[in-house]
Amino acid sequence: MADYRTIKAQKLTDVIYAIAKAGGSADREAELVSTNLVEANLKGHDSHGVGMIPRYAEAVSEGGLAVNQHVKIVMDTGPLLTLDGLTGYGQVMGHEAMELGAERAKRNGVCVVGLSNSHHIGRIGHWAEQCIEHGLVSIHFVNVISRPIVAPWGGSDARHGTNPFCVGIPRKGKEPIVLDFATSKIAQGKTRVAHNKGVELEPGTIIDNEGRPTTNPRYTVIAPHGAILPFGEHKGSGLALVCEILGGALSGGEVVKGPADGKRRVLNGMLSIIIDPNKLGTGENLAREVESFVAWHTGSPPAPGVDKVKIAGEPERETKTKRLAEGIPVDPNTWQEILDAGKRFGLDQAAIEQIVS
Repeated sequence: MADYRTIKAQKLTDVIYAIAKAGGSADREAELVSTNLVEANLKGHDSHGVGMIPRYAEAVSEGGLAVNQHVKIVMDTGPLLTLDGLTGYGQVMGHEAMELGAERAKRNGVCVVGLSNSHHIGRIGHWAEQCIEHGLVSIHFVNVISRPIVAPWGGSDARHGTNPFCVGIPRKGKEPIVLDFATSKIAQGKTRVAHNKGVELEPGTIIDNEGRPTTNPRYTVIAPHGAILPFGEHKGSGLALVCEILGGALSGGEVVKGPADGKRRVLNGMLSIIIDPNKLGTGENLAREVESFVAWHTGSPPAPGVDKVKIAGEPERETKTKRLAEGIPVDPNTWQEILDAGKRFGLDQAAIEQIVS
């Protein structure tokens, strides 16, 4: 990959940590932000990785992202928990929300967590993995308050966000199942990555500002904007609708009501259902039946050109192993944006280059 920088994960983490610190974050916040973003890159989701820090820096400067906040408990009955993210870093809000929810799920068997008004919470699989570490199953519905970027099925302009859906299922002594996807054909950040790389998108992925099919990612990055199409036609669009209402409204937050206001902030709402299988009385049954079905699922003879049938979460783990060994590729445009983000907070290029040298 010509002109790409390949940076070891720890050094890239140190860069993002330094930028967050320069932006006013305390040590713990800078740690959560930097490790979360680099983890997304390690898992192959560059759309949710270090390329987000320039957007965060703009939001901090505008006042749409508040540093050093913690989730505010609005309502807590034990099995039901409503939280306000206070427009703080989503990496902090998501972490704190899942720790609170996991503790209550282990005590009560289940916890439904409504998190509203959080700044960008990043890769949703990260929060499912946090629940998995506690031995818990989790289901997540997420909405996005920002510039609408996805067209509804049958529509010709953008009306909502990429509205992710995620499920995490632990496996005893085995790698977990982590299903995590945007309800759009691709994540918005992936169009930004394509634009920065100067590559076209697959046909049937986006439409231009007049609702016509196009493969040029600039229509999702530079005005006049087009829209990403939903995955699975009416099915993905229907799931996006549900994520908007459950993640945005039932969580205690807002839904998208109109066009962008020009602000650089990205607010998320997330409704999470966290379940303790042991408290449900089905823990042993789940463990046994999961292995039976995974064996049946992955035992399908691979199609031509496919090495093996995988489970959700497996490709990300394979990418992480590779990138931990070889480093994380960063395209030149994204690297320049990262340098500019540091500069915005008074961290000059020489200081950042020194970290990765």
